[in-house]
Amino acid sequence: MMRQYELVERVQKYKPDVNEALLNKAYVYAMQKHGQQKRASGDPYISHPLEVAAILTEMRLDESTIAVALLHDTIEDTTATRQEIDDLFGEDIGALVEGLTKIKKLDLVTKKAKQAENLRKLLLAISDDVRVLLVKLADRLHNMRTLDHMSAEKRARISEETMDIYAPLAGRMGMQDMREELENLSFRHINPEAFETVTRRLEELSQRNEGLIKKIEDELRELLQAEGLKGAQVKGRQKKPYSVFRKMQSKSLSFEQLSDVWGFRLIVDDIPSCYRALGIVHTRWRVVPGRFKDYISTPKQNDYQSIHTTIVGPSRQRIELQIRTRRMNDIAEYGIAAHSLYKDGEGNATDTALSPTSNAYSWLRRTIESLAEGDNPEEFLEHTKLELFQDQVFCFTPKGQLIALPRGATPIDFAYAVHTNIGDTCVGAKINGRIMPLVTRLNNGDEVEIIRSGIQVPPPAWEEIVVTGKARSAIRRATRAAIRKQYAGLGYRILERTFERAGKAFSREALKPALHRLGQKEVEDAIASVGRGELSSLDVLRAVFPDHQDERVTVKPSADDGWFNMRSAAGMVFKLPGLGKDQNGAVLSEGPEALPIRGLSGNAEVHFSPAGAIPGDRIVGIMEKDKGITIYPIQSPILQKFDDEPERWIDVRWDLDEANSSRFMARIAVSALNEPGTLAEVAQAIATSDVNIRSLSMGRVAADFSELQFDLEVWDLRQLNHLITQLKELPSVSMVKRLFE
Repeated sequence: MMRQYELVERVQKYKPDVNEALLNKAYVYAMQKHGQQKRASGDPYISHPLEVAAILTEMRLDESTIAVALLHDTIEDTTATRQEIDDLFGEDIGALVEGLTKIKKLDLVTKKAKQAENLRKLLLAISDDVRVLLVKLADRLHNMRTLDHMSAEKRARISEETMDIYAPLAGRMGMQDMREELENLSFRHINPEAFETVTRRLEELSQRNEGLIKKIEDELRELLQAEGLKGAQVKGRQKKPYSVFRKMQSKSLSFEQLSDVWGFRLIVDDIPSCYRALGIVHTRWRVVPGRFKDYISTPKQNDYQSIHTTIVGPSRQRIELQIRTRRMNDIAEYGIAAHSLYKDGEGNATDTALSPTSNAYSWLRRTIESLAEGDNPEEFLEHTKLELFQDQVFCFTPKGQLIALPRGATPIDFAYAVHTNIGDTCVGAKINGRIMPLVTRLNNGDEVEIIRSGIQVPPPAWEEIVVTGKARSAIRRATRAAIRKQYAGLGYRILERTFERAGKAFSREALKPALHRLGQKEVEDAIASVGRGELSSLDVLRAVFPDHQDERVTVKPSADDGWFNMRSAAGMVFKLPGLGKDQNGAVLSEGPEALPIRGLSGNAEVHFSPAGAIPGDRIVGIMEKDKGITIYPIQSPILQKFDDEPERWIDVRWDLDEANSSRFMARIAVSALNEPGTLAEVAQAIATSDVNIRSLSMGRVAADFSELQFDLEVWDLRQLNHLITQLKELPSVSMVKRLFE
């Protein structure tokens, strides 16, 4: 275990004026608080924060960050409090330590939700001070180095979390060496058999080619020096096991087919020397086509800069070269830690704020801001993984702005990357001047122009097309908002009529004090719940006016005045207020919230809307002149025509026996590939779901797609939804939706 003086000496090597008193006080406090605590290995617990601090000294971080490393587990695992740390070390260090403390007491249902909440708390703390991230990554690295003493189940869980979150997060922050070590340590526990196999093959390869790396280093160095690059350094190394395994998996290669197991870094003094070295190497050895990338002129989002090229070099070996300056090399190894101002002599040594030009930190803050808008922990975790786990392509706006996106991104992702409002109003895209489908995958260097429309609402199906967490989150929010707006409009009209019948005036302000009684957070949520049928309008009335007495009009039954039973040809029974008796002469009982309607004689004629209605739909009846009553699903757009005629609306509901043997008509639209066999495939899926096709119409909507419109006979809404799900899974089908008109 490292001694106290050894830690101070480590910091003094790169910061002679270190605040020894702060480090000594933090060491003693952590030692006292952790006391006799032991790790799973049996070592004193204090050894862990000491090793975390040691990792941070390798990044040449200041004493405040080192002190936080010593204290990072005190609030979580000891009797220490935030107030106590504030008093002893200052609020700055106290805030950092609290940011590293896991959430313990939360009413979360799943471990995944708990993991997501801890991650959210960590990322929000990082957005305030990046030192939280540096300490957390060092903490995770030491835990992974000492994971052997945990149970197999815990090793697998921690390794998967590291591979999913912390390794890519280190990569996004430019800390490539830490990312590689985290990945290899995780790989060892997640897939031990593959790890052992790849490691053994790499060792065998290294033994067979003993001395080859040094030979290539010497030859490259001599060449550069002979051409005038006297200070050039050449470093060669073998790739790590996980990097090799990942390439074998992604490229479907065997180990023998790998040709670039070794990589070499050429480190020179300045940027002109980078391009000069590139010219020297390319002049001497043959270049492998398609393996050149210039990240100096176009840096990655994590600030990484380097020239990548692959040559057939000495001994006819394929060699991967990275050419960079010394500062670029620091950033490649230490990432955002290399931006600390004290390393450039700016500011004082305790100020680790990053340069405003740090793209990595700017990206992190933007990502956190967009992800923090998620509605639930699991969604937040999903979006975070999407943002962290992607290689990149670089595209341009028509004005030349560079937009970095994950590989596989579409114009929809591009639109949302520019601005959420542009994504929400996107209806098309031009790629390199040509109008292209929104599902087109973007390539490096594409110029993308987004075509917009003010009346556009993002279709829910876009969620399956996009690859960025920001786009997926925005589409979900827009879809939920559109649905809520639709149902809120209907709910508002229903509530107005209910309150009017009770002699009360309805307003949003009147509803606010009653929200807690209705179990709703916002007024619009309550109104939308009424529109969806989840909340009764009478319950809202009683919540707003608890003393209200519901007084119904009693209608005396007679030969010409009472309640009647309306049955359609399909066998559906409606309980509607009106005139008449059932076949036995008995007056039918009033249905819930039914309104007495006078002036009808005999049994009224009942029709369905052209697109049908099925059990499970919320339905309304509309009195139509010379047609009787037409039944519509509540989602039917045609109902807007009757907004100003509330007297024509009739509250109806389904009243089916369990033994009902009648089917009901519903209409769907299917967009499918325009090729032989597609219709048969769709029809087979419909038949397999025990659904009958009443009629079919077809229309050509694009060169490759046709739209099929089916009138179907189904038992109920559940069966229809099951069928729609089955159809969406067909490879030839791109879209399925229900039609209401």
